[in-house]
Amino acid sequence: MDVFYSLTAWNCFQFTGVFRRLMKLLVLLSFVLDVADGQVRYSIPEEMNKGSVVGNIVQDLGLDVIRLKSGRARIFTEDSREYIGLNVDKGTLEVRERIDREELCAQVTPCSLHFQIILENPMELHRINVEIFDINDHAPVFDRKEINLEIMEYAVTGSRFSLGSAHDPDVGHNTLQRYTLNPTDHFTLNELSRSDGTKFVEMVLQTPLDRELQEEHKLILTAFDGGTPSKSGTVKITVVVIDANDNPPVFSQPVYRVSLPENAHKGSTVVTVSATDKDKGAFGEVTYSFSQNTGKAMDYFTIDSDTGNIRVNGLLDYEKSKQYELYIEAMDKERLTDSSKVLIEITDVNDNAPVISVISFSNPIPEDSAPETVIAMLNVKDIDSGKNGQIRCSVNSDLPFRIKSSSSNFYSLVTDQFLDREKCSEYNITIRATDEGSPSFSTNKTLNLKISDVNDNAPVFQLQSYTAYVLENNTPGVSIFAVTAADEDSGNNARISYFLEDVLVNGVSASTYISVNAESGEIIAVRSFDYEQSKEFHIRVKAQDGGNPPLSGNVSVKIVIQDQNDNAPQVLYPVQTGGSLVAEIVPRSAEVGYLVTKVVAVDVDSGQNAWLSYKLQKATDRALFEVGLQNGEIRTVRQVTDKDAVKQKLTVVVEDNGQPSRSATVNINLAVADSFPEMLSEFTDFTHDKDYNDNLTFYLVLALAVVSFLFIVSIIAILSVKCYRWRRERMFYKSGANLPVIPYYPPLYADVGGTGTLQHVYNYEVCRTTDSRKSDLKHARPSSESIISLNTTGTHTLRLAQREKLSHDYEDQIDATVLKRNIY
Repeated sequence: MDVFYSLTAWNCFQFTGVFRRLMKLLVLLSFVLDVADGQVRYSIPEEMNKGSVVGNIVQDLGLDVIRLKSGRARIFTEDSREYIGLNVDKGTLEVRERIDREELCAQVTPCSLHFQIILENPMELHRINVEIFDINDHAPVFDRKEINLEIMEYAVTGSRFSLGSAHDPDVGHNTLQRYTLNPTDHFTLNELSRSDGTKFVEMVLQTPLDRELQEEHKLILTAFDGGTPSKSGTVKITVVVIDANDNPPVFSQPVYRVSLPENAHKGSTVVTVSATDKDKGAFGEVTYSFSQNTGKAMDYFTIDSDTGNIRVNGLLDYEKSKQYELYIEAMDKERLTDSSKVLIEITDVNDNAPVISVISFSNPIPEDSAPETVIAMLNVKDIDSGKNGQIRCSVNSDLPFRIKSSSSNFYSLVTDQFLDREKCSEYNITIRATDEGSPSFSTNKTLNLKISDVNDNAPVFQLQSYTAYVLENNTPGVSIFAVTAADEDSGNNARISYFLEDVLVNGVSASTYISVNAESGEIIAVRSFDYEQSKEFHIRVKAQDGGNPPLSGNVSVKIVIQDQNDNAPQVLYPVQTGGSLVAEIVPRSAEVGYLVTKVVAVDVDSGQNAWLSYKLQKATDRALFEVGLQNGEIRTVRQVTDKDAVKQKLTVVVEDNGQPSRSATVNINLAVADSFPEMLSEFTDFTHDKDYNDNLTFYLVLALAVVSFLFIVSIIAILSVKCYRWRRERMFYKSGANLPVIPYYPPLYADVGGTGTLQHVYNYEVCRTTDSRKSDLKHARPSSESIISLNTTGTHTLRLAQREKLSHDYEDQIDATVLKRNIY
C-alpha cells in the first residue's frame, strides 16, 4: 500500500512572490509512505528543520503508544549517526539531525536512510526506509576561476579545446543541465556526457583565428542547473592566439578500461597510455598529465609524464570507492592537446572479517522456556561484497541453542530444546560468523546466559523410610531423630519446611506423640513412652519447599521404643497370701536332688531386662536345699536325716539382668515329714508361732503411735496457752480511764457440740487512735440471735456491761477447752 503526499508537474507553472515560496515549502514537506511486508517507507526532502515530523509510525505499523512504551521501542542503525529519532510519547518519527543529501549520498540516487525499530516483550523488528529528496540548494561551480588557452593561429576549423566541467552536488533535475558560451563569434560549445551522467564541454573552433587581427579573445562560460529558479556558475576563458603545431596529439584509445584488486601494492602499474603526434621533431614530442577533472583520484594514482605509465600511489579500498575515473591529457610542445579517460574498476578482496553486534539480549531466562524462545537478536555484517560478504552464522552443536535468520544481516538466537537449570545453570554461548571468501574470515562473540530457577523439583529424602530408637520413660521434649530432604532447585524454591502428617497412632493423632521442627526436621517426643504399652509406631513426615506452587515429598519413620529395666520381677508361684499358710512337704526319704518345688516368676520387661536368676537368700538349713539359678527349682542338696528340723523356711530372691537390676523375694515354708498328719501338726504349730510374732509387732507399732500422738497434743496445748496470754498483754493494757479489758477472740471459733461456749461467730472491728481512751470497738450482726441486741444497720458500739459479760464468758470457755485437751 503506497500513500503519496507530493505535488506533481508544478514546474509547469510559473509562480512569483509569496505563492512560489509557499509551493516550495509544500514540496519540501512532502513525503512518501510505503508499508509492505513489515517495512515502512517514507520520503522527505533534505535540509528539514530539527523536530520536523517524518511520519506517524504508530498509525502506519498498526501499533499504539502503550505498546511502544511497554516494548521499550528504540531505533537501531548500522552506523553510529542517528538522523531520525523516535518520539515514544507521540508515536512519531522526527528529524533529529540536519540531513544533507549531498553529504550523505553524494551522487548516489536514490538516497535513503535505513534503520530498524525494535520492540521487546515480545520482540518485534520493523525496517524503516526514509528516502531523501534532493532540493536545489547548490549552484554549479567550476574547478577554476579562469581558463587560459593558447591556440595557434593555424588551428583548423573544428579543433577542440577541453574546458572541463562544472560540478553541482545536487542530483536529478537540480543538477547541472546545460552550458552557454558568450560570445560565439569564433567558438561554439560541444556538450559531452560521461558514463556517470555528468556533462562536460569542449570549445570547438568555428572560424579560423588570425593573431594579427585579434591576439586575445575573452569568453564567458556559464553552467545552468535545472532547478526552479535555476542556478548558475561562470568561469572566464582567455584565448591567446599563438603560432602552434598544426597536428595535435591523438590517444590510441578514447577510453582505457582496467580492473585492479583493492589490495594492489603501492607502485604497481595500472595501465600505460599512449598518444601519437604526426608532427616530427620537437613538435612530435608528447607529455602526459592528469586533467583537473580527475579531482581526488589523483591522490591514489600517478602518471609518468614521459611514458604515460599510470601507477598506484595510495591504499585502495573497495568499500570506500568501487571505481575511479582518470582524465588524461597529451600535449605537444606547441600545447596542442588531446584527452582520454581511464576507467579503473576496483575488484573486492576478502579483507574484512564479519562484525557481530548484539541488538538485544534476554538474560537470564527461566528454565521452563519453550523451544524457539528468542534469547538474543544479532546484527551480523561484512562490508565486503559478493561471496566475501556472504555470512554463515552458527553456535556449538552440543548446546541447546541455534541461530535463526530473521532477515538480511539479522539473526535470532533461540532455544532448540527444553532447558534444565539443575543440569546446567549457566551457558557460555559462542556465536561464530564466517564469510565465504577465500581465505575466509570469521568472528566469535561469546554470550554468558544464566538460567533462572523454576520450582520443578520436589524435596527428596535420602532414604525411602527411616527407623528411630528412643528409650522408654524418656523426658518430654527430647530429640529422637532428624530427617533431611534435599531439593535440587535454588533460592526460595529449595527452602524446605518439615511437617508431621496427621495420621493415627494407637487410635489418636500422631501429634500427641511426636512433633517435628519445621526448620531442621528434628523429631521431638511430646510425651513419655512406655515400652510395655507400645513397642513401636509409624509416623509420616512431609517436606515442602517454598516455591509457588509448593512441591512436597514424604517419608515414613518407624519409632522403636527401647525397653528400660523399670519393672521388677513378679512371683507367680508360690502365691503369697495374707491368709492361711501353705507349706510344701519334703519326705524324709527324699534323695539328693529331690525336686521340692519351683519358684515361677515373670518380668514384663524385655531382652536382658527380663532375664531372671534365682538365689537362695535365707534358709533354716542352707546345707539341705539349693535353688536353680536359671529355672528356680528348689532341690535337696543332701539326704534328709532325722536330725533335720521339721519346719524349714526359705527366702528366695528373683533378680533380673537389667542395669541396675531389680528383684523380688518370696518366702517358702517346707515341712519335713513322712505323713500328712505329722505334717499337719507341725504346720499348726508353725502357724501359731507366726500369728504370735505378727501380733507382737502390731502391738509395738500401736503403742509407739499412741505415745507420739499424746506428745504432739501436749505441745500444741502449751503453745496455745502461751500464745493466748501474749496476745492478751499486747492488745489490752490497763490505763487510768474506765476502759474494759477486751479478750482476744479467735476468728471463726465456734462450739457446735453444745459445750456451753458461744455458738455464733462474731466479727469485731477495732478502731484505735493515739489516745486509747477514744478507741472504739464494733461487731457485726451474727447469723442467729445472741445476747447482744443489734440495731437495723447491723453494727453499733458495745455497751460497757455487755462487753464485760462477753469477756467473762469467753475466759470461761477458754479454760474449759484447755482442760479438755489436757484430758485427752
